Amino acid sequence: MDSVLDTQRRLHEEIDRLEQAIVDQFMLNPKTHKERLLQEHTVAGYLDRISGRSQDLQVLYEDKEQSRKKEMDAISGSSEGEFYERLKKIKDHHRRYPNDAVEPMELEFMDQQPTEAKLEALDDMFSGEEQGGRYLDLHEVHDQYMNLKSLKRTNYLGYLSEFTLFEEIERKDKDANYQKYLDSLYNYLEGYLKRVKPLTNIEEIKEDARQEFEAKWKEGTLPGWPKKEEESTPSTGLFCLACKKQYAKDTVYNAHLSSKKHIKAAAALAASGTSEADVDVAELQSKVLTEKAKPEEKMARTEIEIQKLAEILKSQIEDTKENVERRQTLTGRERDFELEADQIELEESDSEDEEKVYNPLKLPLGWDGKPIPYWLYKLHGLGVEYTCEICGNFVYKGRKAFDKHFQEWRHAHGMRCLGIPNTRQFHEIVGIEDALALWKKIKGSKPEGSKKDQIEEFEDSEGNVFNKKTYEDLKRQGLI
Repeated sequence: MDSVLDTQRRLHEEIDRLEQAIVDQFMLNPKTHKERLLQEHTVAGYLDRISGRSQDLQVLYEDKEQSRKKEMDAISGSSEGEFYERLKKIKDHHRRYPNDAVEPMELEFMDQQPTEAKLEALDDMFSGEEQGGRYLDLHEVHDQYMNLKSLKRTNYLGYLSEFTLFEEIERKDKDANYQKYLDSLYNYLEGYLKRVKPLTNIEEIKEDARQEFEAKWKEGTLPGWPKKEEESTPSTGLFCLACKKQYAKDTVYNAHLSSKKHIKAAAALAASGTSEADVDVAELQSKVLTEKAKPEEKMARTEIEIQKLAEILKSQIEDTKENVERRQTLTGRERDFELEADQIELEESDSEDEEKVYNPLKLPLGWDGKPIPYWLYKLHGLGVEYTCEICGNFVYKGRKAFDKHFQEWRHAHGMRCLGIPNTRQFHEIVGIEDALALWKKIKGSKPEGSKKDQIEEFEDSEGNVFNKKTYEDLKRQGLI
Protein backbone atom coordinates (compact mmCIF):
# COMPACT_ATOMS: atom_id res chain seq x y z
CA MET A 1 0.00 0.00 0.00
CA ASP A 2 1.36 3.46 -0.97
CA SER A 3 2.07 5.94 1.78
CA VAL A 4 -0.11 8.99 2.26
CA LEU A 5 2.66 11.36 1.21
CA ASP A 6 3.42 9.39 -1.94
CA THR A 7 -0.28 9.34 -2.83
CA GLN A 8 -0.43 13.11 -2.41
CA ARG A 9 2.65 13.54 -4.60
CA ARG A 10 1.14 11.35 -7.32
CA LEU A 11 -2.16 13.27 -7.24
CA HIS A 12 -0.34 16.60 -7.50
CA GLU A 13 1.67 15.31 -10.44
CA GLU A 14 -1.45 14.11 -12.23
CA ILE A 15 -3.15 17.49 -11.74
CA ASP A 16 -0.10 19.30 -13.15
CA ARG A 17 0.03 17.02 -16.18
CA LEU A 18 -3.71 17.43 -16.78
CA GLU A 19 -3.33 21.21 -16.72
CA GLN A 20 -0.49 20.99 -19.23
CA ALA A 21 -2.59 18.65 -21.39
CA ILE A 22 -5.38 21.24 -21.46
CA VAL A 23 -2.88 23.86 -22.64
CA ASP A 24 -1.65 21.47 -25.35
CA GLN A 25 -5.22 20.88 -26.49
CA PHE A 26 -5.89 24.59 -26.89
CA MET A 27 -2.64 24.96 -28.80
CA LEU A 28 -4.02 22.62 -31.47
CA ASN A 29 -5.81 24.11 -34.47
CA PRO A 30 -9.03 22.18 -35.14
CA LYS A 31 -10.08 22.68 -38.75
CA THR A 32 -13.49 21.03 -38.75
CA HIS A 33 -16.59 21.13 -36.61
CA LYS A 34 -16.00 17.56 -35.45
CA GLU A 35 -12.40 18.21 -34.42
CA ARG A 36 -13.41 21.31 -32.46
CA LEU A 37 -16.12 19.33 -30.70
CA LEU A 38 -13.65 16.55 -29.88
CA GLN A 39 -11.26 19.12 -28.42
CA GLU A 40 -13.94 20.52 -26.10
CA HIS A 41 -14.96 17.04 -24.91
CA THR A 42 -11.32 16.14 -24.24
CA VAL A 43 -10.77 19.32 -22.22
CA ALA A 44 -14.02 18.72 -20.31
CA GLY A 45 -12.82 15.21 -19.43
CA TYR A 46 -9.51 16.61 -18.16
CA LEU A 47 -11.34 19.20 -16.04
CA ASP A 48 -13.52 16.49 -14.48
CA ARG A 49 -10.41 14.50 -13.61
CA ILE A 50 -8.78 17.56 -12.04
CA SER A 51 -11.92 18.12 -9.94
CA GLY A 52 -11.93 14.48 -8.80
CA ARG A 53 -8.21 14.47 -7.92
CA SER A 54 -8.61 17.76 -6.05
CA GLN A 55 -11.35 16.26 -3.92
CA ASP A 56 -9.12 13.29 -3.13
CA LEU A 57 -6.34 15.68 -2.08
CA GLN A 58 -8.74 17.63 0.12
CA VAL A 59 -9.68 14.43 1.97
CA LEU A 60 -6.00 13.59 2.50
CA TYR A 61 -5.13 17.08 3.75
CA GLU A 62 -8.09 17.14 6.15
CA ASP A 63 -6.60 13.96 7.65
CA LYS A 64 -9.59 13.01 9.79
CA GLU A 65 -8.06 9.61 10.60
CA GLN A 66 -4.69 11.19 11.53
CA SER A 67 -2.85 8.85 9.12
CA ARG A 68 -0.90 11.67 7.48
CA LYS A 69 0.12 13.13 10.84
CA LYS A 70 1.32 9.74 12.04
CA GLU A 71 3.40 9.24 8.91
CA MET A 72 4.90 12.72 9.22
CA ASP A 73 5.78 12.08 12.86
CA ALA A 74 7.38 8.75 11.93
CA ILE A 75 9.70 10.09 9.23
CA SER A 76 10.55 13.35 11.03
CA GLY A 77 11.97 11.64 14.14
CA SER A 78 15.69 11.36 14.92
CA SER A 79 15.71 7.56 14.66
CA GLU A 80 16.90 6.04 11.38
CA GLY A 81 14.94 2.84 11.93
CA GLU A 82 11.91 4.09 10.01
CA PHE A 83 14.09 4.94 7.00
CA TYR A 84 15.69 1.49 6.82
CA GLU A 85 12.33 -0.21 7.36
CA ARG A 86 10.85 1.64 4.38
CA LEU A 87 13.93 0.88 2.30
CA LYS A 88 13.57 -2.81 3.15
CA LYS A 89 9.93 -2.82 1.97
CA ILE A 90 10.93 -1.25 -1.35
CA LYS A 91 13.70 -3.80 -1.93
CA ASP A 92 11.40 -6.70 -1.02
CA HIS A 93 8.82 -5.45 -3.52
CA HIS A 94 11.35 -5.27 -6.37
CA ARG A 95 12.76 -8.66 -5.40
CA ARG A 96 9.31 -10.25 -5.66
CA TYR A 97 8.34 -8.45 -8.88
CA PRO A 98 11.60 -7.87 -10.76
CA ASN A 99 9.86 -7.52 -14.16
CA ASP A 100 6.97 -5.35 -12.98
CA ALA A 101 6.44 -2.79 -15.77
CA VAL A 102 5.81 0.79 -14.76
CA GLU A 103 4.14 3.11 -17.26
CA PRO A 104 5.14 6.75 -16.81
CA MET A 105 2.21 9.12 -16.41
CA GLU A 106 3.38 11.41 -19.21
CA LEU A 107 2.80 8.70 -21.83
CA GLU A 108 -0.96 9.20 -21.53
CA PHE A 109 -0.73 12.85 -22.58
CA MET A 110 1.92 12.67 -25.29
CA ASP A 111 -0.40 12.16 -28.26
CA GLN A 112 -2.99 14.94 -28.25
CA GLN A 113 -3.85 14.76 -31.96
CA PRO A 114 -7.40 13.61 -32.93
CA THR A 115 -7.57 10.05 -34.21
CA GLU A 116 -10.14 8.19 -36.27
CA ALA A 117 -11.18 6.13 -33.25
CA LYS A 118 -11.85 9.25 -31.18
CA LEU A 119 -13.84 10.88 -33.99
CA GLU A 120 -15.93 7.73 -34.50
CA ALA A 121 -16.68 7.59 -30.78
CA LEU A 122 -17.86 11.20 -31.05
CA ASP A 123 -20.33 10.24 -33.81
CA ASP A 124 -21.98 7.71 -31.49
CA MET A 125 -23.05 10.55 -29.18
CA PHE A 126 -25.45 12.04 -31.74
CA SER A 127 -28.42 10.76 -33.71
CA GLY A 128 -28.61 10.91 -37.49
CA GLU A 129 -30.95 13.90 -37.35
CA GLU A 130 -28.52 15.85 -35.17
CA GLN A 131 -25.70 15.36 -37.72
CA GLY A 132 -22.81 15.52 -35.29
CA GLY A 133 -24.26 18.31 -33.14
CA ARG A 134 -25.17 20.72 -35.93
CA TYR A 135 -28.94 20.44 -35.48
CA LEU A 136 -31.46 19.51 -32.78
CA ASP A 137 -33.69 16.45 -32.89
CA LEU A 138 -36.92 17.43 -31.12
CA HIS A 139 -39.24 15.05 -32.98
CA GLU A 140 -40.05 12.91 -29.92
CA VAL A 141 -40.68 15.99 -27.77
CA HIS A 142 -42.85 17.45 -30.55
CA ASP A 143 -44.92 14.26 -30.63
CA GLN A 144 -45.37 14.51 -26.87
CA TYR A 145 -46.45 18.14 -27.27
CA MET A 146 -48.99 17.21 -29.94
CA ASN A 147 -50.57 14.67 -27.57
CA LEU A 148 -51.35 17.37 -25.00
CA LYS A 149 -54.98 18.42 -25.01
CA SER A 150 -56.20 22.01 -25.45
CA LEU A 151 -52.87 23.20 -26.87
CA LYS A 152 -52.25 24.80 -30.23
CA ARG A 153 -51.53 22.24 -32.96
CA THR A 154 -48.50 23.07 -35.10
CA ASN A 155 -46.10 21.31 -37.42
CA TYR A 156 -42.48 20.57 -36.55
CA LEU A 157 -41.14 23.72 -38.22
CA GLY A 158 -43.61 25.93 -36.38
CA TYR A 159 -42.85 24.14 -33.12
CA LEU A 160 -39.15 24.99 -33.42
CA SER A 161 -40.08 28.67 -33.55
CA GLU A 162 -42.62 28.59 -30.71
CA PHE A 163 -41.56 25.96 -28.18
CA THR A 164 -40.17 28.61 -25.78
CA LEU A 165 -43.30 30.84 -25.90
CA PHE A 166 -44.81 29.40 -22.73
CA GLU A 167 -46.69 32.61 -21.90
CA GLU A 168 -49.02 31.94 -24.85
CA ILE A 169 -50.29 28.74 -23.20
CA GLU A 170 -53.22 29.32 -20.87
CA ARG A 171 -52.65 28.58 -17.21
CA LYS A 172 -55.62 26.22 -16.97
CA ASP A 173 -54.05 23.95 -19.64
CA LYS A 174 -50.85 23.42 -17.64
CA ASP A 175 -51.45 20.13 -15.83
CA ALA A 176 -49.44 17.05 -14.82
CA ASN A 177 -49.03 15.89 -18.44
CA TYR A 178 -47.72 19.34 -19.30
CA GLN A 179 -45.13 18.98 -16.54
CA LYS A 180 -44.00 15.66 -18.02
CA TYR A 181 -43.63 17.36 -21.40
CA LEU A 182 -41.54 20.15 -19.84
CA ASP A 183 -39.31 17.59 -18.11
CA SER A 184 -38.73 15.75 -21.40
CA LEU A 185 -37.91 18.99 -23.21
CA TYR A 186 -35.57 20.18 -20.46
CA ASN A 187 -33.76 16.84 -20.22
CA TYR A 188 -33.15 16.79 -23.96
CA LEU A 189 -31.88 20.39 -24.12
CA GLU A 190 -29.62 19.86 -21.11
CA GLY A 191 -28.20 16.62 -22.55
CA TYR A 192 -27.76 18.21 -25.98
CA LEU A 193 -25.96 21.22 -24.47
CA LYS A 194 -23.57 18.90 -22.61
CA ARG A 195 -22.80 17.15 -25.90
CA VAL A 196 -22.34 20.20 -28.17
CA LYS A 197 -20.88 22.61 -25.56
CA PRO A 198 -19.31 20.42 -22.87
CA LEU A 199 -17.41 23.35 -21.34
CA THR A 200 -20.62 25.23 -20.48
CA ASN A 201 -21.32 25.58 -16.76
CA ILE A 202 -24.88 24.25 -16.53
CA GLU A 203 -25.05 24.71 -12.75
CA GLU A 204 -24.44 28.43 -13.23
CA ILE A 205 -27.30 28.55 -15.76
CA LYS A 206 -29.61 26.81 -13.28
CA GLU A 207 -28.64 29.27 -10.54
CA ASP A 208 -29.36 32.28 -12.80
CA ALA A 209 -32.72 30.76 -13.73
CA ARG A 210 -33.55 30.12 -10.06
CA GLN A 211 -32.75 33.70 -9.02
CA GLU A 212 -34.77 35.16 -11.90
CA PHE A 213 -37.69 32.84 -11.11
CA GLU A 214 -37.77 33.66 -7.39
CA ALA A 215 -37.68 37.40 -8.02
CA LYS A 216 -40.42 37.42 -10.68
CA TRP A 217 -42.59 34.82 -8.92
CA LYS A 218 -42.55 36.80 -5.69
CA GLU A 219 -43.50 40.00 -7.53
CA GLY A 220 -46.09 38.23 -9.70
CA THR A 221 -44.48 39.54 -12.91
CA LEU A 222 -43.59 36.17 -14.44
CA PRO A 223 -45.07 36.02 -18.00
CA GLY A 224 -47.93 33.54 -18.12
CA TRP A 225 -48.10 33.21 -14.32
CA PRO A 226 -49.92 36.24 -12.85
CA LYS A 227 -50.82 36.14 -9.19
CA LYS A 228 -54.23 34.66 -8.48
CA GLU A 229 -56.76 36.69 -6.56
CA GLU A 230 -56.80 34.35 -3.58
CA GLU A 231 -52.97 34.36 -3.48
CA SER A 232 -52.65 38.15 -3.49
CA THR A 233 -55.44 38.91 -0.99
CA PRO A 234 -56.50 35.63 0.65
CA SER A 235 -59.68 35.91 2.72
CA THR A 236 -60.10 33.74 5.80
CA GLY A 237 -63.88 34.01 5.34
CA LEU A 238 -63.65 31.92 2.17
CA PHE A 239 -61.41 29.25 3.70
CA CYS A 240 -62.96 25.89 4.57
CA LEU A 241 -61.34 24.59 7.76
CA ALA A 242 -62.91 21.13 7.51
CA CYS A 243 -61.81 20.51 3.91
CA LYS A 244 -58.65 22.67 4.15
CA LYS A 245 -59.43 24.42 0.89
CA GLN A 246 -59.40 28.07 -0.21
CA TYR A 247 -62.12 29.55 -2.46
CA ALA A 248 -62.02 32.76 -4.51
CA LYS A 249 -65.74 33.55 -4.83
CA ASP A 250 -68.64 33.62 -2.35
CA THR A 251 -70.98 31.70 -4.66
CA VAL A 252 -68.57 28.80 -5.01
CA TYR A 253 -67.85 28.78 -1.28
CA ASN A 254 -71.56 28.78 -0.35
CA ALA A 255 -72.26 25.95 -2.79
CA HIS A 256 -69.41 23.97 -1.25
CA LEU A 257 -70.88 24.30 2.25
CA SER A 258 -73.98 22.37 1.17
CA SER A 259 -72.06 19.58 -0.58
CA LYS A 260 -71.90 16.05 0.83
CA LYS A 261 -68.11 16.11 0.93
CA HIS A 262 -68.04 19.19 3.19
CA ILE A 263 -70.80 17.87 5.48
CA LYS A 264 -68.88 14.63 5.98
CA ALA A 265 -65.58 16.47 6.62
CA ALA A 266 -67.28 18.87 9.06
CA ALA A 267 -68.79 15.95 10.98
CA ALA A 268 -65.38 14.27 11.25
CA LEU A 269 -63.84 17.55 12.50
CA ALA A 270 -66.57 17.94 15.13
CA ALA A 271 -66.15 14.31 16.24
CA SER A 272 -62.45 14.91 16.85
CA GLY A 273 -63.33 17.74 19.25
CA THR A 274 -61.48 20.43 17.25
CA SER A 275 -63.06 23.87 16.87
CA GLU A 276 -62.08 26.99 14.93
CA ALA A 277 -60.87 28.61 18.15
CA ASP A 278 -58.29 25.85 18.63
CA VAL A 279 -56.78 26.28 15.13
CA ASP A 280 -54.82 29.19 13.70
CA VAL A 281 -56.86 29.61 10.51
CA ALA A 282 -54.47 32.15 8.92
CA GLU A 283 -51.45 29.89 9.39
CA LEU A 284 -53.30 26.83 8.07
CA GLN A 285 -54.57 28.86 5.12
CA SER A 286 -51.02 29.98 4.28
CA LYS A 287 -49.79 26.37 4.36
CA VAL A 288 -52.63 25.21 2.10
CA LEU A 289 -51.95 27.95 -0.48
CA THR A 290 -48.22 27.26 -0.40
CA GLU A 291 -48.77 23.53 -0.91
CA LYS A 292 -51.24 24.22 -3.71
CA ALA A 293 -48.78 26.49 -5.55
CA LYS A 294 -45.88 23.99 -5.51
CA PRO A 295 -46.77 22.19 -8.80
CA GLU A 296 -47.20 25.52 -10.56
CA GLU A 297 -43.90 26.80 -9.14
CA LYS A 298 -42.13 23.75 -10.50
CA MET A 299 -43.66 24.29 -13.96
CA ALA A 300 -42.72 27.97 -14.01
CA ARG A 301 -39.15 27.23 -12.86
CA THR A 302 -38.75 24.56 -15.55
CA GLU A 303 -40.04 26.97 -18.20
CA ILE A 304 -37.43 29.58 -17.27
CA GLU A 305 -34.65 26.97 -17.29
CA ILE A 306 -35.73 25.82 -20.77
CA GLN A 307 -35.71 29.42 -22.01
CA LYS A 308 -32.17 29.90 -20.62
CA LEU A 309 -30.93 26.76 -22.38
CA ALA A 310 -32.66 27.74 -25.62
CA GLU A 311 -30.99 31.15 -25.46
CA ILE A 312 -27.56 29.50 -25.38
CA LEU A 313 -28.55 27.11 -28.20
CA LYS A 314 -30.05 29.91 -30.31
CA SER A 315 -27.68 29.40 -33.26
CA GLN A 316 -28.32 25.63 -33.34
CA ILE A 317 -32.09 26.21 -33.22
CA GLU A 318 -31.94 28.67 -36.14
CA ASP A 319 -29.78 26.25 -38.13
CA THR A 320 -32.27 23.47 -37.39
CA LYS A 321 -35.19 25.56 -38.66
CA GLU A 322 -33.34 26.39 -41.87
CA ASN A 323 -32.37 22.75 -42.35
CA VAL A 324 -35.94 21.49 -41.84
CA GLU A 325 -37.31 24.18 -44.14
CA ARG A 326 -34.77 23.32 -46.82
CA ARG A 327 -35.21 19.55 -46.57
CA GLN A 328 -38.96 19.87 -47.06
CA THR A 329 -38.32 21.10 -50.59
CA LEU A 330 -35.86 18.32 -51.54
CA THR A 331 -36.72 15.15 -53.42
CA GLY A 332 -35.69 11.71 -52.19
CA ARG A 333 -32.78 11.60 -54.64
CA GLU A 334 -31.52 15.01 -53.50
CA ARG A 335 -31.64 13.89 -49.87
CA ASP A 336 -29.51 10.85 -50.72
CA PHE A 337 -26.95 13.07 -52.44
CA GLU A 338 -26.93 15.35 -49.41
CA LEU A 339 -26.25 12.46 -47.04
CA GLU A 340 -23.30 11.39 -49.16
CA ALA A 341 -21.97 14.93 -49.19
CA ASP A 342 -22.23 15.16 -45.40
CA GLN A 343 -19.72 12.33 -45.08
CA ILE A 344 -17.03 14.56 -46.55
CA GLU A 345 -15.39 16.75 -43.92
CA LEU A 346 -14.60 20.16 -45.38
CA GLU A 347 -12.28 22.61 -43.73
CA GLU A 348 -14.06 25.63 -42.38
CA SER A 349 -13.19 28.99 -43.82
CA ASP A 350 -12.59 30.61 -40.45
CA SER A 351 -9.56 28.54 -39.46
CA GLU A 352 -6.96 30.53 -37.57
CA ASP A 353 -4.01 29.72 -39.82
CA GLU A 354 -5.56 31.40 -42.87
CA GLU A 355 -4.47 34.90 -43.77
CA LYS A 356 -6.91 37.66 -42.92
CA VAL A 357 -8.27 39.13 -46.15
CA TYR A 358 -8.32 42.92 -46.30
CA ASN A 359 -11.86 43.76 -47.41
CA PRO A 360 -12.95 47.21 -46.14
CA LEU A 361 -15.76 47.53 -48.74
CA LYS A 362 -17.28 44.16 -47.73
CA LEU A 363 -17.10 42.89 -51.32
CA PRO A 364 -18.13 39.31 -52.12
CA LEU A 365 -15.32 36.76 -52.32
CA GLY A 366 -14.38 35.16 -55.62
CA TRP A 367 -13.29 31.61 -56.43
CA ASP A 368 -9.80 32.29 -55.03
CA GLY A 369 -11.11 33.47 -51.65
CA LYS A 370 -10.26 37.12 -52.38
CA PRO A 371 -12.66 40.02 -52.88
CA ILE A 372 -13.85 40.51 -56.46
CA PRO A 373 -12.85 43.75 -58.26
CA TYR A 374 -14.97 46.78 -57.48
CA TRP A 375 -15.82 47.40 -61.13
CA LEU A 376 -17.22 43.84 -61.38
CA TYR A 377 -19.19 44.46 -58.20
CA LYS A 378 -20.77 47.58 -59.77
CA LEU A 379 -21.28 45.89 -63.17
CA HIS A 380 -23.45 43.13 -61.71
CA GLY A 381 -25.28 45.58 -59.47
CA LEU A 382 -24.39 43.67 -56.30
CA GLY A 383 -24.76 46.86 -54.29
CA VAL A 384 -28.51 46.92 -55.00
CA GLU A 385 -30.55 44.98 -52.46
CA TYR A 386 -33.90 43.33 -53.19
CA THR A 387 -36.12 42.25 -50.29
CA CYS A 388 -38.66 39.44 -50.72
CA GLU A 389 -41.44 39.35 -48.13
CA ILE A 390 -42.53 35.88 -49.25
CA CYS A 391 -39.04 34.55 -48.39
CA GLY A 392 -39.29 35.96 -44.88
CA ASN A 393 -37.84 39.40 -45.79
CA PHE A 394 -34.70 37.74 -47.11
CA VAL A 395 -32.38 40.21 -48.89
CA TYR A 396 -30.90 39.34 -52.31
CA LYS A 397 -27.95 41.31 -53.61
CA GLY A 398 -27.96 41.95 -57.33
CA ARG A 399 -30.60 41.56 -60.01
CA LYS A 400 -29.28 38.18 -61.13
CA ALA A 401 -29.64 36.60 -57.70
CA PHE A 402 -33.07 38.21 -57.31
CA ASP A 403 -34.38 36.79 -60.61
CA LYS A 404 -32.91 33.38 -59.87
CA HIS A 405 -34.44 33.08 -56.41
CA PHE A 406 -38.02 32.74 -57.75
CA GLN A 407 -37.24 29.13 -58.69
CA GLU A 408 -35.23 28.30 -55.55
CA TRP A 409 -36.37 26.38 -52.49
CA ARG A 410 -36.84 29.37 -50.17
CA HIS A 411 -39.33 31.18 -52.41
CA ALA A 412 -41.04 27.91 -53.36
CA HIS A 413 -41.54 27.08 -49.67
CA GLY A 414 -42.95 30.55 -48.98
CA MET A 415 -45.44 30.20 -51.83
CA ARG A 416 -46.42 26.73 -50.61
CA CYS A 417 -47.09 28.13 -47.13
CA LEU A 418 -49.43 30.71 -48.70
CA GLY A 419 -51.20 27.97 -50.63
CA ILE A 420 -50.23 29.46 -53.99
CA PRO A 421 -48.57 27.56 -56.87
CA ASN A 422 -45.14 28.92 -57.75
CA THR A 423 -45.84 29.55 -61.47
CA ARG A 424 -44.46 32.07 -63.94
CA GLN A 425 -47.43 34.33 -63.38
CA PHE A 426 -46.11 35.21 -59.90
CA HIS A 427 -42.65 36.20 -61.16
CA GLU A 428 -41.58 39.60 -59.74
CA ILE A 429 -44.25 39.32 -57.01
CA VAL A 430 -42.48 39.70 -53.65
CA GLY A 431 -45.28 40.97 -51.38
CA ILE A 432 -47.59 38.56 -49.56
CA GLU A 433 -50.69 40.74 -50.06
CA ASP A 434 -49.89 41.20 -53.75
CA ALA A 435 -49.47 37.45 -54.25
CA LEU A 436 -52.74 36.67 -52.44
CA ALA A 437 -54.61 39.32 -54.43
CA LEU A 438 -53.27 38.01 -57.74
CA TRP A 439 -54.11 34.42 -56.78
CA LYS A 440 -57.65 35.46 -55.83
CA LYS A 441 -58.05 37.19 -59.20
CA ILE A 442 -56.74 34.15 -61.10
CA LYS A 443 -59.11 31.81 -59.24
CA GLY A 444 -62.01 34.16 -59.92
CA SER A 445 -61.49 34.08 -63.70
CA LYS A 446 -61.79 30.45 -64.75
CA PRO A 447 -60.00 29.73 -68.05
CA GLU A 448 -62.18 28.61 -70.93
CA GLY A 449 -61.36 27.36 -74.39
CA SER A 450 -58.06 28.68 -75.68
CA LYS A 451 -57.21 30.30 -72.32
CA LYS A 452 -56.51 26.86 -70.86
CA ASP A 453 -53.76 26.36 -73.41
CA GLN A 454 -52.16 29.63 -72.35
CA ILE A 455 -52.18 28.86 -68.63
CA GLU A 456 -50.89 25.27 -68.91
CA GLU A 457 -47.09 25.43 -69.03
CA PHE A 458 -44.46 23.16 -70.61
CA GLU A 459 -40.70 23.14 -70.21
CA ASP A 460 -38.11 22.08 -72.80
CA SER A 461 -34.79 20.34 -72.21
CA GLU A 462 -32.99 23.69 -71.73
CA GLY A 463 -35.39 24.88 -69.05
CA ASN A 464 -37.36 27.35 -71.18
CA VAL A 465 -41.04 27.60 -70.19
CA PHE A 466 -43.83 28.00 -72.81
CA ASN A 467 -47.62 27.80 -72.75
CA LYS A 468 -49.19 24.73 -74.28
CA LYS A 469 -50.03 26.27 -77.68
CA THR A 470 -46.55 27.76 -78.23
CA TYR A 471 -44.84 24.58 -77.06
CA GLU A 472 -46.82 22.38 -79.47
CA ASP A 473 -46.20 24.79 -82.39
CA LEU A 474 -42.42 24.86 -81.78
CA LYS A 475 -42.29 21.10 -81.33
CA ARG A 476 -44.26 20.57 -84.53
CA GLN A 477 -41.75 22.73 -86.40
CA GLY A 478 -38.82 20.79 -84.92
CA LEU A 479 -37.36 23.82 -83.15
CA ILE A 480 -37.36 22.14 -79.72
